[in-house]
Amino acid sequence: MPVEIRHSGFYDLVGSDAALERVATGFGFTEGPVWDVKRGFLIFSDMKDDHMRCYSDRTGIRTYRRPSNKANGNTFDRNGRLVSCEHATSRVVREETDGSISLLATHYGDHEFNSPNDIVVKTDGSIYFTDPTYGRTREDLGVLRDLQLPFRGVYRIAPDGKVQLLADDFEQPNGLCFSCDETRLFVNDTARRHIRMFEVAANGSLKNGRLWAETTGAAIGFPDGMKVDSADNLYCTGPGGIHVFAPDAQCLGVILTPEKAANFAWGGDDLCSLYITALTSLYRVKTRVPGRLT
Repeated sequence: MPVEIRHSGFYDLVGSDAALERVATGFGFTEGPVWDVKRGFLIFSDMKDDHMRCYSDRTGIRTYRRPSNKANGNTFDRNGRLVSCEHATSRVVREETDGSISLLATHYGDHEFNSPNDIVVKTDGSIYFTDPTYGRTREDLGVLRDLQLPFRGVYRIAPDGKVQLLADDFEQPNGLCFSCDETRLFVNDTARRHIRMFEVAANGSLKNGRLWAETTGAAIGFPDGMKVDSADNLYCTGPGGIHVFAPDAQCLGVILTPEKAANFAWGGDDLCSLYITALTSLYRVKTRVPGRLT
């Protein structure tokens, strides 16, 4: 497997001999992968084709939902329901057990969101998501429309449905993830090419935000999808592929990908299969440390 080793700790997490497998190709723009543990398959977005797809070794690639309103980020809530960010409609939605779609959030105050992008769910049921502008400024990834908000924010949907603005000083907030104990929230900024870390207050708000790490390198790529594994190592897309950071923010190395990586998710029975969505293709590589479902 092509890798860039920056610290010997990389061998403990990923190694250097695992094969990077191209599982499928021929898509428009792949994003938002999430492992459905109950049904044993991967769900991911194909934004340019307005299509959500699913994959398993048994069935291959199948349609999950079409049209998808150019859905981007996906996750599951604590009741196993799929929650998605829609670029074309600027909505956060939930798929109910009967297949119907419920609206969770569409506006902040009187203004529509920019284009909800990536999303995570905390164990108390609250939902956190980022809101950059890509779904209003790129026709291939959304619908061209005027912006209604003067900022790009990070939000929380409380269990009672109330929408709370947590931060509004990002240029383009994108990937986000909690530490394993949920005391910290990491949010990356694609335009600024860095990752910020916030402490999570008891009421779910954020405090003491600060720069945590930067994704560096000469290759093509930038911060987008981001998750932590079961040992609190943080993985984030960046120049060349997937950058792997230790809990102390030291970059251990990069899993190099032949196409620009947009996002990823762990799956499989042991959560050691890292599925990578990269432009037109879906890739897979084994990691030595299991990932997490959120």
